[in-house]
Amino acid sequence: MNRLLSIELQKIWKNKASRVLTLTYFILLSFIALIASIKFNVGPFKFHLAEMGIFNFPFIWHFNTYIAAWLKFFLAIVIVSMMANEYSYGTLKQNLIDGLSKKEFILSKFLTVILFAFCSTIFVFAMSLILGLCFSSYTEIGIIFSDLDYLLAFFVKLTGFFSFCLFLGILVKRSAFALGFLLVWSILEGILKTVFAFIIFPGSKLADYFIRLLPLEAMSNLIVEPFSRLSVIKNISAQIGVEDTKDYSVDYISIVIVLIWTFLFIFFSYKLLKSRDL
Repeated sequence: MNRLLSIELQKIWKNKASRVLTLTYFILLSFIALIASIKFNVGPFKFHLAEMGIFNFPFIWHFNTYIAAWLKFFLAIVIVSMMANEYSYGTLKQNLIDGLSKKEFILSKFLTVILFAFCSTIFVFAMSLILGLCFSSYTEIGIIFSDLDYLLAFFVKLTGFFSFCLFLGILVKRSAFALGFLLVWSILEGILKTVFAFIIFPGSKLADYFIRLLPLEAMSNLIVEPFSRLSVIKNISAQIGVEDTKDYSVDYISIVIVLIWTFLFIFFSYKLLKSRDL
């Protein structure tokens, strides 16, 4: 496994665009810390994000994983390009000639996907821990390390999304087309959600059950938006008579759904590669 992973990392690091995108991704992740410095003082009105509790334990695990998940598209480009370059530069055929099996080839790509997801999770964990220790009003050990399942959800979300991108890279063979297909699929899921909710199962909970099975929807459900959890938002909602009934906890059913999709993406990637005459 180390040999397979080493081969892939060398390919990525020697490609300037992939190297720049990967470094940009982790640099942008670190910019989450700059949120703490956002301050507005206009007369009696004072706005300081850090003082609103976004870096309080355990809320910080929810907030940071949600924000960091939006930056996954940088690595998605790397994953798609990683596969497209295999066809463009002929390295796929050369690897197979050199004795690498198609199963080992797909395994090497999947190991890279897992490594990216794992490194991202560790990075977010370390950054969140540092920010929390600096700004959180609660520093008890039990509170600090509660709600760490958001990190698990973050890892599963990235693994599933990158596996989808890997499958698209193999299916389409071109980076731009693969990313375009990703956009088309997201639009298609939006259409399917509307069809399920208003045409096939109008007014029924069955629509929700089918919608949550869609791959991108399942990934989205892993970490719901955290902003309405903030006390200032809750106070405003209470004043205008809006009751917050949203469940902010990690949805373990969605974790299982995403893991199943991840398996299917890798399985069909292998089947697709195996069926092709390279």
